[in-house]
Amino acid sequence: MSNKFQSNISNWYRRLSGKLLDTVATPHLLGDIPKGLQSLPAKLEPLAISPQTEAGESTSPAVIGHERAICYVFFEHSMSNALLVDGEARRQNLPAPLNPMVSHRLNEETAILYIKNTDEGNPFRTPTDTQPPRLLRLMDAVAQFPDLDVELVPITILWGRAPDKEDSLFKLLFADSWATPSLLKQSANIIVHGRQAFVQFHDPLALRALVADIRKQGPSDANEIAKRIMQQLRDYLTRQREIVLGPDLSDRRNMVDDLMSTQSIQEAVQREMTRSNKTSIEVHHEAHGYLDEIASDYSYSAVRFLERSLTWLWTQLYDGVEVHHFQSVRNIADEYELIYTPSHRSHIDYLLLSYVIYKRGMMIPYIAAGDNLNIPGVGPLLRRGGAFFIRRTFKGNPLYVSVFKEYLHSILTRNNPIEYFIEGGRSRTGRLLPPKTGMLAMTIHSHMRGAGKPIAFIPTYIGYERLMEGATYVGEMSGKPKESESVWGLLQAARKIERIFGKVHVSFGEPVFLDQVLKAHNADSIQLLSNDDPMPREAKLAVDTVAENIMQNINRAAVLNPVSLLSVVLLATPKHALDEEVCIKQLDTYRSLAEAVPYDERIEITTFSGRDIIAYGLKLKLIKRVKHLLGDMIAIEDGQGVLLTYFRNNILHLFILPSLIASLVQHNGRISREEIGSVIQTLYPFLQAELFLKWRKEMLDEVIDQQLAALISAELVLDDGSNTVYSPPPNSEAYNQLGVLAAPVQQSLERYFMTLTLLSQQGSGRITAKQVEDLSHLLGQRLSVLYEFNSPEFFDKALFRSFVAALSELKYVTIDDQGLIHFDHRLINMAEDSRLVLNADTLNALQHMTNVSEEEIQSAIAALAKKKERKPKAK
Repeated sequence: MSNKFQSNISNWYRRLSGKLLDTVATPHLLGDIPKGLQSLPAKLEPLAISPQTEAGESTSPAVIGHERAICYVFFEHSMSNALLVDGEARRQNLPAPLNPMVSHRLNEETAILYIKNTDEGNPFRTPTDTQPPRLLRLMDAVAQFPDLDVELVPITILWGRAPDKEDSLFKLLFADSWATPSLLKQSANIIVHGRQAFVQFHDPLALRALVADIRKQGPSDANEIAKRIMQQLRDYLTRQREIVLGPDLSDRRNMVDDLMSTQSIQEAVQREMTRSNKTSIEVHHEAHGYLDEIASDYSYSAVRFLERSLTWLWTQLYDGVEVHHFQSVRNIADEYELIYTPSHRSHIDYLLLSYVIYKRGMMIPYIAAGDNLNIPGVGPLLRRGGAFFIRRTFKGNPLYVSVFKEYLHSILTRNNPIEYFIEGGRSRTGRLLPPKTGMLAMTIHSHMRGAGKPIAFIPTYIGYERLMEGATYVGEMSGKPKESESVWGLLQAARKIERIFGKVHVSFGEPVFLDQVLKAHNADSIQLLSNDDPMPREAKLAVDTVAENIMQNINRAAVLNPVSLLSVVLLATPKHALDEEVCIKQLDTYRSLAEAVPYDERIEITTFSGRDIIAYGLKLKLIKRVKHLLGDMIAIEDGQGVLLTYFRNNILHLFILPSLIASLVQHNGRISREEIGSVIQTLYPFLQAELFLKWRKEMLDEVIDQQLAALISAELVLDDGSNTVYSPPPNSEAYNQLGVLAAPVQQSLERYFMTLTLLSQQGSGRITAKQVEDLSHLLGQRLSVLYEFNSPEFFDKALFRSFVAALSELKYVTIDDQGLIHFDHRLINMAEDSRLVLNADTLNALQHMTNVSEEEIQSAIAALAKKKERKPKAK
């Protein structure tokens, strides 16, 4: 009777305390409920159900069936933490921690195990320093009953998310940190941060397996095994806590002073004194100024302000921010130093990625931001939100280089996550830009000095459906100089706040593990002593490989959204317009092909039908419906054509191979599989360099067969049953669909042929690589006007530079010390092979345009040089 009365009092007290806590605390769930907990059987066999429960409360006992018991692991003893998790578990329909673990095998008052304080019998009692008796009893039960296992579920609980800062009095009362909270602090936490409480359920750990693993290491004594289990749980929860809070931080002033006293910076100061004949005080002041210019000043209050502001901003601008594959990042965050390497398509990227990471319960990264963003009003806020500023060029300033490298090394040593844009600047064309490896090389250099954890680079695809900078990009693609950032520019952008920009997609790609790449290049054992040590050749090759893998993995995580799909279809038509029903069928065909042969398992494909996509494009005012008695037509809205090339280029790599196959079949009418394979094998390295395609050359035959099978299944390509494929009858619907599919690759092929023709007409050893790049750019501009080659990005210099570099790497050309390009008959033969993929009119236009004299070349080069001198310097 006494026990029952005590149990009723305990339940009454728990329910009352829980209700009081609910009035001031609203827990936010971090991450997903682990699959091990999601997979609880729908029908539980309650061996013993906990005493009276309120209507609506979970009655699930902590013992599940005959085989599995759930016990929650808390880092420290806390009544409020126990109540908080108990309420959240009930809301998630999970076994409740404050329910007893009762059966003929177990008899525990609660399902909680504490790491720091081990009197688990009742969370409301005064904690003691005894060994964990509950763990010993659970271990004994598992040993006695072979069909029973206990799964330990570690729990992270945070009240606020401010990392520690030295010399901060505020931390003593408010916000969760690394110290165990006192009763006073915990009360303050609940009052101040009740609406910012966070709970995360981690993957269950089987007690039977933990005991077995430790026994294999030697210990057999139960107390020693229990001690090791508790240490593993402590280490695990410490790492998980660090993922959310980040490591302990020093304040900015102390951090700068500490860096100034490092050996690397002191040696750099001495070298600068010798080089510049300045005094010690002057050079120290200069180095200190560089650190002050660079260093972040992370502030939790600024982060919270940004979070609330951005939540409002995204609501105003976007229909939603969709995040894909974030769990793969969370899964490795406790073991690796995370370096986020996203694509860069908008200034919004800086804020968006940090927002997404923070909202999902992980420490926001320190962001390498260009110093062009360090503008009044904006720079200080970004700095307090985790940004550190970096100059566009380090050239001619060795002291700055040493200071910056030491600052970066300090971040990596503290295991802070970092973010930088691997492309260097924003893409104005929608394609990924060639990677800039400066930050990457410094990161790997720092790792070789022995900085912190192993490194995992996180390639991240960011895709928009409309861009705030859209109008600016159109001007820049048309030849206008790039605009510098300013407060006025940001205010102008803010005027668009009432516009709808569709959805934003953030998709996390497959991580690139640095240690694996270093090992593949025999660079895993290299150790550097200071930031001045040069990187060996093997390490430099590893940098290039990491950069290439990052770019490919960004594209492997692409999102095929309605706008990009609409763009790739409408831009493939001569007048950028289609009959509405034909447009719907073409959209559905593209989507079906993407689903039939997915580019990668991480690719996300819109679920919208062709009709839904058109409605969505009309809503965003990107397209228009042209009424007609014989059937409505869908056309690109006036002034949106060039901008839509941007969104097409985001996902061009997904369709480039089927487009090339379609082009070969349609252009030739009938063609053998061997010819298709041969042409693709020749052209693929150039397309791969341009679009960062993932397939190795030896994989192509299998990929081509898969793509052909999908096209045949869609009846866009016909198979005669032998080794030959052919196109549908001319003027048929399928033939027209094949033509639309063939269009996306044409622009790349036209550029290649134009450059090859220019080289062959000028002759080997008579033109430099720089002249080829400049002339191809000018010819592309002219062709775009005279022959409507679609868009200004047709004459993007970076694409011609990439093509010449690929020719050189594949040994089609050699470039001598004067920059002159030398080649033989193989290059001319490749130009001739273009007849298999380009029609006669296009070939004639390209040949005519590239037939320029020496005088015309020199005149054009001089004009470009003069234009460059007049062009204002842009950041």
